[in-house]
Amino acid sequence: MSLSATSPETRAATRRVALLSVATAAILIVVKAIAWRASGSVAILASLSDSALDLIASLITVYAVRYAAEPPDAEHRFGHGKAEAFSSLMQGGLVFASGALIGREAISALLHPRPVEHGLAGVIVMVVSIALTLGLITAQTRVLKASGSIAIAGDRAHYAADLASNAVALVGVAAAAWLGLSWVDAAAGLVVALWLLWGAVGVFREASAQLMDRELPEIERERIVALAVADPRVLGVHQLRTRASGPYVHMQMHADLAADISLAEAHSIIVAAENRLLEAFPSADIIIHPDPRGLAEKHGGVFSESVEG
Repeated sequence: MSLSATSPETRAATRRVALLSVATAAILIVVKAIAWRASGSVAILASLSDSALDLIASLITVYAVRYAAEPPDAEHRFGHGKAEAFSSLMQGGLVFASGALIGREAISALLHPRPVEHGLAGVIVMVVSIALTLGLITAQTRVLKASGSIAIAGDRAHYAADLASNAVALVGVAAAAWLGLSWVDAAAGLVVALWLLWGAVGVFREASAQLMDRELPEIERERIVALAVADPRVLGVHQLRTRASGPYVHMQMHADLAADISLAEAHSIIVAAENRLLEAFPSADIIIHPDPRGLAEKHGGVFSESVEG
């Protein structure tokens, strides 16, 4: 996933794919509800519940993506990017709850099997659901590579789980309706539940990393350093700190400069370094402090003693 901050065009594409996920979830809920009412399939019920939560999560994502892209204001001078991480946490909670409820229903069905009716209708619905979900995931993946949006990542996790649940439900409905193996339908529902729980853990992990200001991946840090020292007048970089906040990347560092240059020249060198970084991270928030090589004493408070790496 690219962590380069996004351009206005990419942010617009992110909002469009968030709206597309809402429309997809709404369509899937309608067709799955009809199929479940006709068949009584536990697997379809599991997939229906998943889609209902996907709709809620997608609505949360639409709001989070828009709010996260709002410019900084007097109360949020670092911007609103972490709204995406909060959105992702909420999505993870919904997925976890869905998995737990579906698992309970599936276990009940395993203990007390019941026949599945209108299997053909259920199969058709699952095939349509798979096609729609696959199309949405493809669009989300394309936008995610460009934006690195954690809200879209969480939303895509929902639909990846939904794709798997649709495939499992397809097998369960077909086996129960045409082979008389009712337990397969219930087992399919249980597999979906376990898949959802696993997906929720992954969403929690990624959102928590951003909320805890985890450093960017090492490859991104190396790229930042390389861009900063591309000018030979920048003699080195230290105390580099980075974090992601929704569509934004925050970075700050100290740059070693020759001790005998003027303040105006130092300012010019630092601005040039910032511009190089902004070409790679267009929406980044950058702070570079110039240090005179060999003359800079320790400063910056407790965070200046952070472990370098």
